[in-house]
Amino acid sequence: MTQQIELAVGGMTCASCAARIEKRLNRLPGVEATVNYATEKAAVSLPEGTSAADAIAVIEATGYTAELPPAPEPEPAPFPLAGEASGSAPTAAERATAALGQRLWISLALTVPVVALSMIPALQFPNWQWLTLALAAPVAVWGAWPFHRAAWLNLRHGAVTMDTLISLGIVAAFGWSLYALFLGDAGMPGMHMSFALLNTPGEGGDELYLEVAAAVTVFMLAGRLFEARAKHRSTAAIGALLELGARDASVLRDGVEVRVPVSRLVVGDRFVVRPGEKVATDGRVVEGASAIDASLVTGESAPVEVGPGDEVVGATLNAGGRLVVEATRVGADTELATMARLVEEAQSGKAEVQRLADRVSAVFVPIVIVLSLVALVGWLLAGASVEAAFTAAVATLVIACPCALGLATPMALLVGTGRGARLGILIRGAQVLESTRRVDTVVLDKTGTVTSGRMSLADVVPAEGLDRAELVRFAAAAEGGSEHPVARAIVAGAAGAGAASPPAVESFASEPGGGVRAIVDGRLVVVGRADWLIEGWGMRLPDSLAAARDELEGRGRTVVAVGWDGAARGILAVADTVKPTSRDAIAALRGLGLRPVLLTGDHDRVARAVAAEVGIDDVRADVRPAGKAEVIRALQAEGRVVAMVGDGVNDAVALATADLGIAMGSGTDAAIEASDLTLVRDDLTAVGDAIRLSRRTLRTIKQNLFWAFAYNAAAIPLAMLGMLSPVLAGAAMAASSAFVVGNSLRLRRFR
Repeated sequence: MTQQIELAVGGMTCASCAARIEKRLNRLPGVEATVNYATEKAAVSLPEGTSAADAIAVIEATGYTAELPPAPEPEPAPFPLAGEASGSAPTAAERATAALGQRLWISLALTVPVVALSMIPALQFPNWQWLTLALAAPVAVWGAWPFHRAAWLNLRHGAVTMDTLISLGIVAAFGWSLYALFLGDAGMPGMHMSFALLNTPGEGGDELYLEVAAAVTVFMLAGRLFEARAKHRSTAAIGALLELGARDASVLRDGVEVRVPVSRLVVGDRFVVRPGEKVATDGRVVEGASAIDASLVTGESAPVEVGPGDEVVGATLNAGGRLVVEATRVGADTELATMARLVEEAQSGKAEVQRLADRVSAVFVPIVIVLSLVALVGWLLAGASVEAAFTAAVATLVIACPCALGLATPMALLVGTGRGARLGILIRGAQVLESTRRVDTVVLDKTGTVTSGRMSLADVVPAEGLDRAELVRFAAAAEGGSEHPVARAIVAGAAGAGAASPPAVESFASEPGGGVRAIVDGRLVVVGRADWLIEGWGMRLPDSLAAARDELEGRGRTVVAVGWDGAARGILAVADTVKPTSRDAIAALRGLGLRPVLLTGDHDRVARAVAAEVGIDDVRADVRPAGKAEVIRALQAEGRVVAMVGDGVNDAVALATADLGIAMGSGTDAAIEASDLTLVRDDLTAVGDAIRLSRRTLRTIKQNLFWAFAYNAAAIPLAMLGMLSPVLAGAAMAASSAFVVGNSLRLRRFR
């Protein structure tokens, strides 16, 4: 008997930390664990006899923190009470990110004058070096503390990461500067730092590295802050999902309506849902009939008619009459909560693409440390002074310190995402770029992505001898008193067609599930389902109208019939129309070598009609939200790398499951937060642009990382030979950083 638990893990600074924790947990007998650096969570399967405390103890022994997630907080009031703050308290992750930002800005303010004084001889007034020491010391100690702490924790457990090299470089630069100031000649009044490309072996006791220690700290803090913000934003999808639910419900207690928070509902409670309200929780209709707008959950554009015995889903919108619903699932068992859980699982299960610098550091960091020791021992064995040996060893560490590596990823992301924003493309972070290079299949949601997501009047078929405009005018007049989505589409269509002013309307009445009737210009006009006109009013459709109805329904249209004076006068069809740019966008995706797939919760005939219009061959219809994720997984099991494009809550799970999630900016917060890329432009052609920009940004990051390492690797032999001056160490890092910045700025020319 196994137990599944989830632990919140703290203290991880890179993907290798997650790998180390996972490795230690899996050493426990019978334990299977996966640790996700992005979500900072560990999913652990515990065998009988092993407790959560055992897993927590292993994680803490590895040098990190772990705890079971806190219990859900009480349901907040819909409106803050007097004296209460309207905003929620910041989370621990938000507080940590804010503290990191504060550390960066203070360090930056102290570093700017240090770099200016060290690199510009004209600014070096008498005893300037002591001012730089006073300014650089807080940066090298307090500013760099996160790196020092991580390096120490890793060292205690026999591991080295990029934090180790950063910390060593900062400590070496700052420590050697202290040596030069107090024991060398650098502390003498009138001391100046000059630029010498090569160093004479044995010299260096009068040179300072303070600007190197401070600049490295600032660059690495900036990269860490950028990463933290992207990482914590990626977990906001779950909160966005749960925010969609109703806050309270009108529960019937002894025939009296009582307003209670949704969290207090229990299975069997009966609650009232009025027109315009959200359904509080999953349930079964026991009284009333209405149209339910379920597009947020199912993706189906047409409203769903419900009556006694029909199931309804929490968070869907009542667009028609009054309903009484009996709760069948509450709390964590509802479909909305299940979707939130699926999003979290999909995010946790998504393979985290480690930063390339972290991958190489597993080899690069130990090699640099060994080379530094080789230089120290080699010079001593060669009979050189301790000062000469130490200078060579320190120079080796400093030249290898990854200043440009700190800029390589965030600088390319900064420029790439900035350019993307101008083009209506928002890239979530570095972790999404790797998959864009390999994507070969694009799965497209229908409603709101390929189509507009709004019902509109698409077809008007009058009976023989009747004017089209008159049919629309009478139908719109009768429907004017209804709030049904189909009625609103007809009224809007009449107004858009420039119909004459509506006639006077009397005695309006609505029959849920059937249609509406009203006296219009002295005539009894009925608009609704064709079966309702036949059964309730004896208005049978002529053969021509019946054939037109069948043809329109075959194309996925929602059809209503219109009649007056005892006879059917015509039919109207409403539909979710295809966006004008969708066909060209599909063609562009094919041009990129991508296979388009249409995936929707709508009916098969509707989906195939839309697919035929835009040029898609592969159609998956009648798919529920959880089923969308299954379709994605099935495609991935075939070896395909899948991008998912969607805009609704029903797409959130699939977006999080796909290798690359792309959300339309016109969609819901849940879809946007669960995605990797967001398209601000409500235009499907932006998908191809987003993939091309992402691939270009990834290529730039790889170029940056290569040259950042190349600069250091080329200078390491000079440092080991004792020929590298302290100033050259700083200049080499500045040059590598300048290259990284310049290469990244090329992304601004992306078209």
